[in-house]
Amino acid sequence: MGKIAVITDSNSGITQKQAEQYGVVVVPMPFLIAGETYFEDVTLTHDAFFARLQEDVEISTSQPSPETVMEIWDKALETSEEVVYIPMSSGLSGSCQTAIMLADDYDGKVQVVNNQRISVTQKQSVLDALALVGQGWSAKQIKEKLEEEKFESSIYIMLDTLKYLKKGGRITPAVAALGTALRLKPVLQIQGERLDAFTVAKTSKRGISKMLDAMQDDIEKRFGGIENVHMEVAHTCNEEAAAQFCDLIMERFGDVGEIMTDPLSLSVSCHIGPKALAIACTKKLSV
Repeated sequence: MGKIAVITDSNSGITQKQAEQYGVVVVPMPFLIAGETYFEDVTLTHDAFFARLQEDVEISTSQPSPETVMEIWDKALETSEEVVYIPMSSGLSGSCQTAIMLADDYDGKVQVVNNQRISVTQKQSVLDALALVGQGWSAKQIKEKLEEEKFESSIYIMLDTLKYLKKGGRITPAVAALGTALRLKPVLQIQGERLDAFTVAKTSKRGISKMLDAMQDDIEKRFGGIENVHMEVAHTCNEEAAAQFCDLIMERFGDVGEIMTDPLSLSVSCHIGPKALAIACTKKLSV
């Protein structure tokens, strides 16, 4: 079997520097900010993004151009026989469906994985793909395995504010005003295809407790126990709270091994704002 290149997008949370360390390629996601286009982790840092977000300038997400994606695939195929491409969930962006259509012109050399993940769970899919490459799997076999396991992950995200959900039209101004007045902490969930409401909490402490309870329920009922999952934490400009959350996870679940901790992707951050905190888990591949 010839060399296989693994490519993902910046929604995975994998930085350009990490990509070099892992031996993967990361397609930077474009953002339109006050009429100018920026690319995540290339011409747009997380700090700069959140500074502009809090200035209330107009920010919109986009998907990589077909030309950009194909140029990256073509370059990879100069040194590899096949490509495994792992974009963000098709339920959250049209970029996956676009990539699937583009791959039709590559005679099976590019396998696009639609495994319904984003952020730390998408990153785990990339790491799983690399492990399967190391075991001699073909690009098609890797695609099929990752898609077979596509719903075997769970994410819960506690927001610090309702402001950005209102701005994005995901809740009404009246609901946002009521929630802000009551200082409610909304908790969202990603169970594959979409970002959905899960619950609300009166305090951050209560919100964290609800997320831990929900994750424990998922681990026990869906994934067969803590030994079968990778645990992950994500955040938006909230590193200290994320570190404390890791401690709480270890108190609740015991020895869970390394907890992958990363900033949430900017595509999600657009809708939830700063100071968000998330817990995630991904079922270990059964191979």
